[in-house]
Amino acid sequence: MEETVLLVIVLLLPLTASLVVTQVNPYHALVMRGILGAIAALIYALFGAADVALTEALVGTMLSITLYAIAVRSSLSMRLGVLEGSPVLDASTPAARQLLQQVRQGLQPQHMRLELAAYTSPEALVAALQNREVHTIALEPIDGAADYRLMTRVPRLQVILAQQAILSEVMAA
Repeated sequence: MEETVLLVIVLLLPLTASLVVTQVNPYHALVMRGILGAIAALIYALFGAADVALTEALVGTMLSITLYAIAVRSSLSMRLGVLEGSPVLDASTPAARQLLQQVRQGLQPQHMRLELAAYTSPEALVAALQNREVHTIALEPIDGAADYRLMTRVPRLQVILAQQAILSEVMAA
């Protein structure tokens, strides 16, 4: 009986590892990685390697999950630069609401979130894009146009925003 339980626990290790690799959502992969580390620590403890089990639990699971969570959170956001006082900041106009809705819809399948960053002048906005403070900027409509113009420097975002048909210009990185 004891050997059967041990065999089941040992078989959970490759199963959980394959689930980590196949996850689409990075947050789900983090949870699966935590489960994988807990199973590995349990196996080490059952085989009498308490020191290795403790190291796996503390470093391999807790520390790595924390660092992965920080990395995932920082890499899954798009910073959109806008001018101070822009309707985009509070979605006060239909065009601004439409822009934000389209951008969020484009980012959602990639599990990304949108962060807005306000700048005082158009020059500061373009400089922020060039200096890599933001990933994309929203330029105010000109000559009576109703739509905002987006300019980005990130190739992956170019693809995402082009799929939503809202990307106007690409800036060379």
